[in-house]
Amino acid sequence: MLSIFIVPVSTLSQEFTSFSQAKRYLKKQVNEETKTLYCGCDITKQGKKLIPDTSACGYEPRNVLTRKGKINQRAKRIEWEHIVSAWEFGHQLQCWQQGGRKNCKKNSVKFKMMEADIVNLAPAIGEINADRSNFRFGVLPQTKAKYGACDVKIDFKQRVIQPPESAKKRIADAYFYMQQTYGLKISNKQQKLFNVWAGQAKPKNYL
Repeated sequence: MLSIFIVPVSTLSQEFTSFSQAKRYLKKQVNEETKTLYCGCDITKQGKKLIPDTSACGYEPRNVLTRKGKINQRAKRIEWEHIVSAWEFGHQLQCWQQGGRKNCKKNSVKFKMMEADIVNLAPAIGEINADRSNFRFGVLPQTKAKYGACDVKIDFKQRVIQPPESAKKRIADAYFYMQQTYGLKISNKQQKLFNVWAGQAKPKNYL
C-alpha cells in the first residue's frame, strides 16, 4: 500500500494551515513505494516536478491533446487530489454559501483545516484529478474505462466515478475520517457503499 496513505497523521495534519503547505510536505514524503491513487503508477521526481511513471501501470491519457490542440500536460504530472472533494466538504459550510471556495479559504479556519488535512489527500495523475472534478463515488457496471490499463471509470453525464478495487478502501477510510473529525455529512447510500469498500460493518473510530 502507498506509504503516504498509512501514516498516522490524525494529529500531525492539524499543523498544516494551508493546502499549499500540506502539498509541500507530501511532496517530500514521496519515495519508491509511493503509487498514484487511481492507477497505481510509480512516481518519479524530475527536478522540482513529480511525474507518473506509466511504463508499468499502463495508464494512457483519455485526451492526449487539449481542446486547443496542445499536449495535455495534466496527463504528465502528479497532483494532490482531495478524496472528499473541496466542493463536497466546503458546500456544507456557511462560508461556501456566502462566496464559495475563495471565501472559505479567506474566512473559515475549519475549511482551511479540512483543505489541508493530508489524510484526505492522495497523489493522482492530473488528467484523472481533473476528470473526477467533484463527482461522487459510485458503481458503474456499464461504463468502460478510458485510461488504458488504469481501471478507473467516469460517467460525465451522471457525474460519478468508480475507482479500481485497489483504491476503494483508501477512499472509504478518508470519508469516514472526515466524517468523524469534521462532521462531514454522508448520505445513507454513500455510507453503505463505503462500508462495503472498507470491508467492515461500520466505520472504525478515528478519534
